[in-house]
Amino acid sequence: MLNAVAMKKLILLLLLITSSIISQAQDSLMLRRMYDEELVNGQCYANLHYLCKNIGPRLSGSPNAQKAIEWGKKLMESYGFDHVYLQQVMVPHWVRGAKEQGVILDGDERIPVAIAALGMSVATPADGITADVIEVHSLKQLDTLGVSAIKGKIVFFNRPFDPRFIETLRAYGTAGDQRFAGPAAAAKYGAVAVIVRSLTESIDNYPHTGTTDYDPNGIKIPAAAISTIAANRLSGLLAQHPVKFFFKQSCETLPDTISYNVVAELTGSENPNKFITIGGHMDSWDLAEGAHDDGTGVMQSVEALRILKAVGYHPKNTIRAVFFINEENGDRGGEKYAELAAKNKEIHIAAIESDLGGFTPRGFGFVGASPAMIQKINMNWRDLLEPYGAGRLIAGGGGSDIDPLKDKVPGVMLIGYLPDSQRYFDVHHSANDVFENVNKRELELGSAAIASLIYLIDEHGL
Repeated sequence: MLNAVAMKKLILLLLLITSSIISQAQDSLMLRRMYDEELVNGQCYANLHYLCKNIGPRLSGSPNAQKAIEWGKKLMESYGFDHVYLQQVMVPHWVRGAKEQGVILDGDERIPVAIAALGMSVATPADGITADVIEVHSLKQLDTLGVSAIKGKIVFFNRPFDPRFIETLRAYGTAGDQRFAGPAAAAKYGAVAVIVRSLTESIDNYPHTGTTDYDPNGIKIPAAAISTIAANRLSGLLAQHPVKFFFKQSCETLPDTISYNVVAELTGSENPNKFITIGGHMDSWDLAEGAHDDGTGVMQSVEALRILKAVGYHPKNTIRAVFFINEENGDRGGEKYAELAAKNKEIHIAAIESDLGGFTPRGFGFVGASPAMIQKINMNWRDLLEPYGAGRLIAGGGGSDIDPLKDKVPGVMLIGYLPDSQRYFDVHHSANDVFENVNKRELELGSAAIASLIYLIDEHGL
């Protein structure tokens, strides 16, 4: 027979098991309610339509960016959240100017090609630039070639995505340095300009823009993205004989201007001074409507708060939705948010970012989480999220807007929403990033997945 002490331990264990089963059942019911709310009454798709079609491209510092901020604040206020306010941010103001011109000069043949100035690039001379082309596939190759081979030429960075990566973001990561660092590196060797193969695995005639970073103390040379079809043609010609290239662009950087993050809150009932943040970035590149990058992210963020409120959930901690500004060419919005969080001595439990498109949800990535923590998160939450396709809970993730919190707010867990990645770089930073390429069902499932994770963190902590 069990003695009294053993009996008490057994009763305590049974109570804990029973409590855990009850808690899991309650969590399961809450997640079902949130998904039902979104799939029946969801508003993020209609909101995204307005953002894309009534406002359109929203590059930082532009009139459209300001329109989006004003509309976003009114949208948040219309949902009756506890607090809605703006955080002032100084942002860069780069403008593209007239449509770019690009031409391959193959002897007497002129072959027009699709190009787009890289964000923050300088302009060419008014009459454009014509020079011999030298093709390279890495920044290290510049060091090998040296000044004698590069000076006076247009450097053509032509490293494609590595198709062996299952996660396309990894392919983007291994190819991206030629865009954001290539122009500055080529300038050191006397290049007169740079053209970069678009960062996409798609073979099409849409150039994909994106920011480039110059050395503040170095020479700035014009830089443009070239479509993958044009890049393949140029590379094929260069394999046969020398080729010249002409391009013209009239972009410029104007003085910094005032802009804003937009913030909405549901105040915590137990810990109003502890925060869980969900956000995306309101700004977009100017070639299209910024639907997947990152209209879907901002609309999912505010929708997650709307879902929680609609199902009558009263959070223990304060939940914030943030429309960050200037992710694309400066990250000033994320930096300002972290700066103010540190200044106000805020305690942040977690920050979630949605900035990988509005595709089918797969799960979430947790920055810096140990194997033991990932194991525990999976043990507690995977069975709850798996029925909705969002049960992939892994180390890694995060996002550009929430990343500054890491160094300024101790203890915060950075989390990235992980949708299916296969189609994202078909549209990323290109004229293809339009509302028509967003699927309503996928977008809504993502909103509900994010609301579910917020609920689980709020209820149980990390």
